[in-house]
Amino acid sequence: MELDELKFDEKGLIPAIAFDVASKQVCMVGYMNAEAVKRTVETGLATYWSRSRQAFWVKGETSGHTQEVQWIRLDCDGDVLLLGVKQNVAACHLGYFSCFFRKYQDGEWVTVEEPVFDPEDAYEG
Repeated sequence: MELDELKFDEKGLIPAIAFDVASKQVCMVGYMNAEAVKRTVETGLATYWSRSRQAFWVKGETSGHTQEVQWIRLDCDGDVLLLGVKQNVAACHLGYFSCFFRKYQDGEWVTVEEPVFDPEDAYEG
């Protein structure tokens, strides 16, 4: 894969926004390094770099809630990726389809989605 046009930050990372092509919802934001981008392209499954664990992770490797990549786009500055994905079950580890399930309304954060799964069932052990 050609990575010359991607502008990684000083830590070697680029933000990657996962967008569900069916629902037209932003599912989540993760980070990728060059190897994560390559793995994503090679496997067709969204693969991110965990900044806290300092390790690769395939979205859904524990829960089964994978992101099947349909397309990848690069923003005009070359410093953000947009992944068109088929989100299986949900993206949010708290049980919501999207990590963006809260809305700022009338001076407070309000939950505007219903959970679609129980995290305790998906992340046992």
